[in-house]
Amino acid sequence: LTFHPRKYKEVRLQQGNLDLTQGCGDGMGLSRKILLFSTLLVIADSAPPTCYSAVVRLSKGITESLGRLETFSITKRCLANLPKLYINVHNACVTIKLRDHLYALENLITPQCRELKRIEFLKVRVKRLFNMINRLCYRDLVFFIDDCAALERPPPPPEPQDELLD
Repeated sequence: LTFHPRKYKEVRLQQGNLDLTQGCGDGMGLSRKILLFSTLLVIADSAPPTCYSAVVRLSKGITESLGRLETFSITKRCLANLPKLYINVHNACVTIKLRDHLYALENLITPQCRELKRIEFLKVRVKRLFNMINRLCYRDLVFFIDDCAALERPPPPPEPQDELLD
């Protein structure tokens, strides 16, 4: 009588109602293959974000955050002394304004304002955008205008589209 370790493992696996010796011929293997295939389709269909799109997305997020922070009573008084900032990544003055805004956020008058999580998160996002524009994406951005005062004014509302006449 000889002992074969491989056969012993096969017998033990079959006894526990788990038959792992036969491969993936059951429905579970098919569902895994379908899941893998659909995941690959989603990944193949989506394009990776470019540096420009990441800058635009982050700038819109910061602008929305500033708008939301001005609605809360706690953060509204903290932002009262900050200069207005309407980010336009196509304006050559955007880096100067972001640097000034970051300096103002880091040097808020009251320590209660400096320690607010919402203000800290805004500071991190502004710093990230500043670094992206200055270091990571400086070759990908094209500046169409050079008007520093435009970054302190809200952008004009979009023009209504002409109705299509049949």
